[in-house]
Amino acid sequence: MKLKAKNIITIVVVIAVLVMAIAVSASGVETAATFWALVPPIVAIALALITKEVYSSLFLGIVVGAIFASGGSVTATIDHVVNDGVISAISGTAGIFLFLVILGIIVALINKSGGSAAFGRWAETHIKSRIGAQLATFVLGILIFIDDYFNCLTVGSVMLPVTDSHRVSRAKLSYLIDATAAPICMIAPISSWAAAVSSYADGTGLSGIELFIKAIPYNFYSLLTLVFVIAIVLLKADYGPMRKHELNALNNGDLFSTTERVGGDDVESNPRGRVIDLILPIVVLVVISIIGLLYVGGFFGVDIWGGTECAGSFVAAFGNTDATVGLPWGSLIALIVLIIYLMARKLITFKDAMECVPKGFIAMVPAITILTLATSLKNMSNDLLGAAGYVEMLMTSEAAQNLSSFLPAVIFIVACILAFATGTSWGTFGILIPIVSSMFGPENPLLYIGMSACLAGAVCGDHCSPISDTTIMSSAGARCVHVLHVATQIPYAITVAAISFVCYIIAGFVQSAVVCLIIGAVIIIGFLLIMRSMNNKKVA
Repeated sequence: MKLKAKNIITIVVVIAVLVMAIAVSASGVETAATFWALVPPIVAIALALITKEVYSSLFLGIVVGAIFASGGSVTATIDHVVNDGVISAISGTAGIFLFLVILGIIVALINKSGGSAAFGRWAETHIKSRIGAQLATFVLGILIFIDDYFNCLTVGSVMLPVTDSHRVSRAKLSYLIDATAAPICMIAPISSWAAAVSSYADGTGLSGIELFIKAIPYNFYSLLTLVFVIAIVLLKADYGPMRKHELNALNNGDLFSTTERVGGDDVESNPRGRVIDLILPIVVLVVISIIGLLYVGGFFGVDIWGGTECAGSFVAAFGNTDATVGLPWGSLIALIVLIIYLMARKLITFKDAMECVPKGFIAMVPAITILTLATSLKNMSNDLLGAAGYVEMLMTSEAAQNLSSFLPAVIFIVACILAFATGTSWGTFGILIPIVSSMFGPENPLLYIGMSACLAGAVCGDHCSPISDTTIMSSAGARCVHVLHVATQIPYAITVAAISFVCYIIAGFVQSAVVCLIIGAVIIIGFLLIMRSMNNKKVA
C-alpha cells in the first residue's frame, strides 16, 4: 500500500513538473541565460533524491530543458532530447566510455587471474582492523593522483575485498574513494585536472600552471576534506545516514543496507594468483596512462592537436593534453600488455581473456548510462539554455563587486551551486576562471585566493551532485547504489564546505593559508568530537 502511495506521489510530481515546463514555455518567458536555465538540473537532482531512482530523474531533467529550449514545440523538444542531448553526450564522451570499458575489462582480468583474491589474502594478514582498511583505501587514493576517473575505479576494485572483509559499508567505501579522487587531483600539479585548469587560465593572461600551484594552499575544501577523512576514521565519529550504514555493516554484516545490489558476482579466480598479479597491472596502467597523456599533449614532439611547442616540456605537455584521449590511449596498451602477461604466467587462456571483455563492459553499463544522461543534462543547461551566461552576469554585477574581501567566500558558494546544479567541476571552473581573473587584477593579492575558491567550490558542488561523473564513478568503483552514495556523502561534504566557507571569509582579511587551514582543522576535529559524544549519549 505504501509503495502504491509513493508511486502515485511520484507520478503526480512528474506531471506537475512537465505541466510547469510547458506553461513556462507557452507563456513566452525568457529561459535562456536566466534562472530558468538552472531549473532542469535542479528538477533532476530533486527527483533523484526523492524517488531514489536516478535514470528517470535525469531523463525528466533533460526533457524539461528541451521543452524550455524548444519553446514548447513537440518536434523541437524531441530533436533537442535526441540530437543535442543524448547523441551529443555520447559523441562528446566516447573517449571516457572507452576508458571505462577498458578498466572494467582490466578489473575482470585481474579477478580472473586471482590477483584480487591474492591481495585479499595478503590484506587479511597485514590489515588487521576496520581503521586500517579505511586508511589503506585513503592512502591508495592519494597515490593515484593522475586522474579522478582512474582513481575511482582502480581504488574501488583493489580495496573492495579488503573493506568487505572488515565490514566497511559500501557507502563508506564510496565516500573514501570520492574524497580522494577530485580533491587529490585538484591539488596535484601533475594531473588531468591541473592540465584543465592551466588551459582555462592561459587565456586570461596568466601562467596557467603557476596560477594552479599558487592556488593550492588556499584550496581549503580539498585540503580540509583530507583532514576530515583521517579524523573521522581515527575518531570513529560517523554521523547522519552514514552512521546507520556503518553500524549495520559492523553489527549485522550487511554492507548495503538495501535490497538493491550493484555489480554481479566476481568471476571465478585462479588460486595460483599472487599479489604481483594485481600490483603490476596497476603500475603498468598508471605508467602507460601518464605516457599517453604526455603523448597527446605533445611531449614527444608529435602534438596531435597541431603543434610541437610542448616537445620535451613535461609541464607544458600536461597543460596541453586531453584526458579523454590520453587515458583511453594508455589504457588500451595496458590492456594488451596485461593479457600477454597473464597468458605468459599461464593464469588465463586467450579464451578466458576474451570472456572478460563482455563481463567488463556489462559491469560498466550502469555507470555509462548515468554518465550519458548526466552529460545530456549538462548540454541542455549550459549549451542550449546558457546557464554559464546567467552565472557570469551574477558574478560581475555591481553588488558582487562591492563585497570586496568577502568575494572569495562568495565565489566559493557560487561555484558550489553551479557545480551542484550542472554536475561538472571542470565546466564550473571553466566558466568561472575567466570571470574571477577579470574581477581581480594580476597585482591583487586576492587573485589566488579567489581562484582557489573557484576550484574548491567546483570540487565541493561536484561531490554533492548526483549527476556528477566523479560521483557516479565512485559509486561504480565501490559497487554501491548511486543514490545511496549521494545521500550518505552530502552531510560530510556540506560539513567541510561550511568550514571552508568560514576559512574563505577569514582569508579575505588575513590572507594566510596556514592560519586558515589550522583554524579549519581545529574546527573539524572539534565538530567530530562533539558528534561522537552525542552519538555515544544516544547509545547510552
